[in-house]
This record gives sequence, structure tokens and C-alpha cells, in this order.
Amino acid sequence: MSRLSTDGNITVEAVPVKHDIGVDLEKDPKAFNEFSDDANSQTADHTVFPVDQDRLSRSLSGRQVQMIAIAGVIGTGLFLGTGKSLANGGPASMLICYTIMGFLVYLTMLSLGEMATYMPVAGSFCSYASRFVSESVGFSLTWNYWFNDVTSTASDLVALQLVFKYWSEFPGWAISLIFWVFLIVLNVIHVKAYGELEYWLALLKVVTIIVFIILGIVVNCGGNHDHEYLGFSYWHLEGAPFVNGFKGFASVFVTAAFAYGGTESIGITAGEQKNPTKSMPRVIKTVFWRIIIFYVLSILLIGINVPYNYPNLSSKETTTSPFTLVFQKAGSKVAGSFINAVIMTSVLSAGNHALFAGTRLLYTLAIQGYAPKFFGKLTKAKVPYVALLFTSLLSGLCFGSSFIGAGTLWSWLQNLVGVSNQLSWMLIGVTSIRFRKALDIQGKVHQLKYVNWTYPWGPWVVVILSAVIILIQGWSSFAPWNVSDFFSYYIELLVFPLLWLGWQLWSRTTLLIKPEDVDVETDRYHDTPEDLAEMEYEAQFKGWRKAVHLAKSFFV
Repeated sequence: MSRLSTDGNITVEAVPVKHDIGVDLEKDPKAFNEFSDDANSQTADHTVFPVDQDRLSRSLSGRQVQMIAIAGVIGTGLFLGTGKSLANGGPASMLICYTIMGFLVYLTMLSLGEMATYMPVAGSFCSYASRFVSESVGFSLTWNYWFNDVTSTASDLVALQLVFKYWSEFPGWAISLIFWVFLIVLNVIHVKAYGELEYWLALLKVVTIIVFIILGIVVNCGGNHDHEYLGFSYWHLEGAPFVNGFKGFASVFVTAAFAYGGTESIGITAGEQKNPTKSMPRVIKTVFWRIIIFYVLSILLIGINVPYNYPNLSSKETTTSPFTLVFQKAGSKVAGSFINAVIMTSVLSAGNHALFAGTRLLYTLAIQGYAPKFFGKLTKAKVPYVALLFTSLLSGLCFGSSFIGAGTLWSWLQNLVGVSNQLSWMLIGVTSIRFRKALDIQGKVHQLKYVNWTYPWGPWVVVILSAVIILIQGWSSFAPWNVSDFFSYYIELLVFPLLWLGWQLWSRTTLLIKPEDVDVETDRYHDTPEDLAEMEYEAQFKGWRKAVHLAKSFFV
């Protein structure tokens, strides 16, 4: 049972529950997911476990979390980054790289979902790294990912400047400033404000991409202003479909990583979700279809409808969205303006999501003792306002675009964020391996509420594939040699080890926590009476009624 203590923490008193489901759960993960319930998570000795990081407001509803997971992070990477990918790598390179990265992200989310359902805390995979691997790894990963979110917020504000150039030459810094202030105000109000705005913006993105897919097929089949059947004709242009050979192919990986980046940050919202035992598994299940429909299918349609040599797809001053170009082909300038407006809201949504995640990570750093304690201060609405203001302040990097060109700055930020994402995915794989090993040695695998069906090969694929991609994707910076590009691709590989070494020397903590010493009990989530009542209510739905109820959960 759960109760709220006087200091604001939630404590859970475990009660013994007998169960007999007649199946070997450890050998059958699918059966495990089906039968796992609160009984599995209880201990027989009435131990009371404090939920140390559960001071934030659990106000994000299942409806909001599911929609945010589906489209919350779709923004500049897909709508603008695809222009850079197409120009530098060509249509075939873009399709293959985005598909490979999508597979990698799906495996990563399965590993993260298993841990987030078991232990839903605001720090998510960063907290897990501290607990299951070592303090130094967790310290490095959390600061790295916090900087990732700061940079992502900055890149989205820069992208707004690029989007607005479609209509006018209004000063870029002014546009960034207006939306920067808007995001700060929105996030300081209450987590419900963040969740509700993200829900509706994510829904708009879902509808837009579905319309784009239908329109893309029509345009390709001849429904364009030239009334010309396009087919795969743009794949046969000189230099296509693999533009710039292996160099161009490898460079697309970092852009794809930028596009998929933020998918893993849905785990950070676990600390503010209602009933994460139910909502997180649903979130993970949507990832596969989101990758196939929203990314891979959209990338295919862009590659067959937009030539890789279209002017200003990616330049120092401007970046044109391929989505806007496809809508233009279907009609007029009005159609292009419409999709450009939608892209603007999508970029704003992605920036909002990055600022939210970065704020929660800085709060986690303060709670764990990795940052000054004042970053852990909360408002009455349980919003970490000091962490929010500091994270917002550093996102002001976007104003540097006034001096070096918005297109150039956005490209650099894109590379930094992309590599940071890949490092995070690789370490999520490492953390997952350590987590399962600890559960196995301590005999607690049966306590899992959701099981990663790809374990053990899935996390290992994530670790190895991420490492290979990180090393090869900066190939273009070597021939010809480009100092700024080299640093944007590889500076993270220097910063991360320095962070690890610095904290290791300062704290003198254990290099690698032994599996038998890993703490898998503190912060483990126990279903509340409200959670159990909700799951019991949903269990009555069968067949088509279950499908209808699931569809309704996205809107109610």
C-alpha cells in the first residue's frame, strides 16, 4: 500500500501476496508481461521502501504520455534535418540510414521500457546508470544528456529562424527571443500545462504526417503542378541515389540520430506519470509503428518527390524543409505556407519537450548530489524552477546565429545533439545489461513488470552498433579536412571521458558496482490502489471493445 509522508516523499509498504499462474515466467517473457501484476513486486518481509526521487507531481495522464511518446519529439530532425540528409547523402543513403537508426532506437526503447516500468524516476536512464553501473558513469551521462537537451532547445530556436525565412526576413534573434520567453513561461506554470500543450501539438503533427503521406503518394503519381509521373526518377539523377559515396552515406547517420533523438527522454517523464506500470509498456509498443510510419515512410516519399540538388536544401544561411516543397508541388504557395506553419508549431513542440527534459535532469543532478542543491528547489506546483531558469539561460546559445549564420549554427548543434544521442543509447544498452545481471544474481527477475523480449542480444546490438556508427559518421570531416566539422562530430568523445575521470578522481567511488551490491529496491514502483483499480477496470474489455477502449485512451 502507498502513503504520503510528512516530508513529501511517497513510501510503500509491501504486503505478501500469493500467486500461482502455472507458467515459467523467466523462460517466457511474453507470458511474464501478460501475468505480471502487483503481487510480483511485493516482498514478504513488510519492508518499507522510500521513493527518493518521487517529489515531482505525477500529473501527466496516460492520454498525454502516449501522444507525447508518439509524436512529442518529432520536430526539426524530421521536418528540416531531412533536407540536409538528402542534400549530403542522397535518397538511398537517407532511407537506409534512417531505417538502421530506427531499428537501433527501437531496441534501445525496449531496454529502457523494462527499467522505467520497474523503477520510474525523473532521472530515468541517467539515474539507472548511477545505480546499476557506477556513480561516475551516471554523473557523466546525466551532465552529457542535460547538455544535449540544452543544445536541442537552442537548435529548435535556431530552426524557428530558418522556418520564418520562408515568409520574411524578420530578424532571427527576435524570433528566437519571443519563443524562448514563451517556453520558459509555459514550463514554469505546472507540468499539466506542458502536458496539455504537448498533447495537442503532437496530435497536430500526427495528422500532418498522415496528410503528407497521402499527398506524397498523389504528387508522385502525377498530382503535381506539372502533371508529371515522378516514380523514382530523382534516384537516377547524376550522383544519385548515393550522393558523395561512403562519405555522404556515413554523414547521414548523425542527422538521423538527431531526428530520432528525444525518443528515449519519454523515460524521464516516468517520474511524473500516473500509473507508469500501465502507461510505459503502451508507450514502448507505439515506438515501432511510429518509426515505420512517421520516419521510414516519410523518408521514402521525400526521396522520390524532392531532388537531392534542389536549391537551399541545406546552406549556410537557409534550410528548406522537404515537407514544404512537397506541399508546394501539390498546389500553390498557400499550401506551402500551411505546412510551414505546422512545421513551426512542431519545432516549438520539440523545443518545449527538450526544455522540460533538461530541467528534470538538472533537478535529478541536484537530488543525487552531482550539482548544487539549489537546483532541486520546487515551486508549490512542484516545478523545479531554478533548474528550469538555468537550463533556459544556456539555451540562449541560439542567439549566436546572428553572427555565424543560422544554417551553419543549426548544422553544428545538430551534429552535437546527434552524437550525444548515440552515446546515450549506447549507455542505455550497457545499463540494461548490468540491470538484468543484478536482478538475475539477486534472484529478482520475477519482479519485472515488463520484460524486454530481445534480451540479451538486443542491448548488445545497441552497444556495438552505436559505437561503430559514432566512429564512422564523421568521415566527411577528414576529406577535405574541416576543423569545425571534426569537433562537432567528435568533441563528445573527449568531453564524456573527462567528465567520468574528473568525478572518479573527486569522489573515489567504485569503478564498477558488483551485481550483488546493486540497489534494485529503492524507488521500485509499487502499484497504488488507484492503479490496481484502473487495471481491473480495463481487464473487463475483450476483443473489439478492448481495441476501442485503447483508441479512446489517446483522447480521453
